[in-house]
Amino acid sequence: MFEVLLSPDELEIQARTREFVKTEIDPQFLRDLDQEVLDFPHGFHEKVGAAGLLGVRFPKEWGGQGLSWTAEVGVIEEIGRLGIVLGCQHAMPSIVGHALVEFGTDEQRERFLRPMLAGKLVSAEALTEPRGGSDFFGATTIARRDGDEWVLSGAKRFIVGAEGADFFLVYAKTAPDNAPHESLSVFLVERERGVKVEHIFGLMGARGGGTGRISFHDVRIPAANLVGPVNGGAEIFDQMMIPERMTSAAGILGGAQAAIDVAAEYSMKRKAFGQPIRKFQAISHSLADSVTKLDAARGLLWAAARTVDAGLPHRRIVSEAKKFSTETAWEVVNNAMQIMGGIGYTDVYPIERILRDTRLSMIWTGTSEIMSNLIQHEYYRELGDVKPTRRDVEADALNAAAAAEKVFE
Repeated sequence: MFEVLLSPDELEIQARTREFVKTEIDPQFLRDLDQEVLDFPHGFHEKVGAAGLLGVRFPKEWGGQGLSWTAEVGVIEEIGRLGIVLGCQHAMPSIVGHALVEFGTDEQRERFLRPMLAGKLVSAEALTEPRGGSDFFGATTIARRDGDEWVLSGAKRFIVGAEGADFFLVYAKTAPDNAPHESLSVFLVERERGVKVEHIFGLMGARGGGTGRISFHDVRIPAANLVGPVNGGAEIFDQMMIPERMTSAAGILGGAQAAIDVAAEYSMKRKAFGQPIRKFQAISHSLADSVTKLDAARGLLWAAARTVDAGLPHRRIVSEAKKFSTETAWEVVNNAMQIMGGIGYTDVYPIERILRDTRLSMIWTGTSEIMSNLIQHEYYRELGDVKPTRRDVEADALNAAAAAEKVFE
């Protein structure tokens, strides 16, 4: 029903991705990831890269498709039907690639972006630290200059791809005595330079993504691996919130759509009291509510994508899209399980896996509480009630919501 909002190119790549999802990924591969038979989705990146479905909004000269953010979220939603692990792995080039396209050098794009979009290099983002999830500017990982190199020391945790990624986009303090927003820099750190995996977490969902804690013990990085200016990490972080939140919103809608599709199919076949259960109003109205909310979330997400594409102010609408999409997905997947009844609580169907996966979406890339803080700050600013700087808004929201991450402390 949303076809009217998309261009022919956007519709074509969305359809091509839908076909890829149906034909190229073995369901057993998904089960093996969830059961941790596999510790990382090796092979997925090459397959999706060869199909030309990584970072489709990036310039063709670096391996993208030169399309829009709207095309990107359409692709990510379709991949999201495969689950949060593959959705995240597919989205990571969009996140890390954003830093390289906006702030990197041509040499960095050649070394990292091009092979990443081809599926030949696997990336990860190293942002969260043990001492405080949402308190980003309180980072304690340090990088000090030593001639033509930087020496990196510290630790990051909850890193998807801690086990499996070839390189990491790492935020570190390069001027600890400066104000928080003038103290961080960003580096590209190849695993082979000495990145250590200290622990792989056992997770409720999102299994098989190699999520763990990594450490840097005097890891030496060439000066050429600095992304953007020294002490310019805050500006990069500010821009990175766009792909982090947009990809989270898009991918989780794909998972929720898959869940309600499974429940709808089941409701047509499962009989009770002599008729398919879809004939009962409790079932049909629950499904109607879910479909309506998914359409509303999708509409908001695509409006956010169009806003970013147009270069218009987008902080509020991107935050709204992330909050509304993830919270809607959680409600929809719960509804799907209720429609399925007891069988939905088993691993016969993928609903229980999708439910476990979906819970994470309201925590990572900015909790729902952080999104609420950003939304209200931006709205009051638009009314002229407060006039903080953009960086002040983000810092206030991060510090106010730090308690929301205590579950990960």
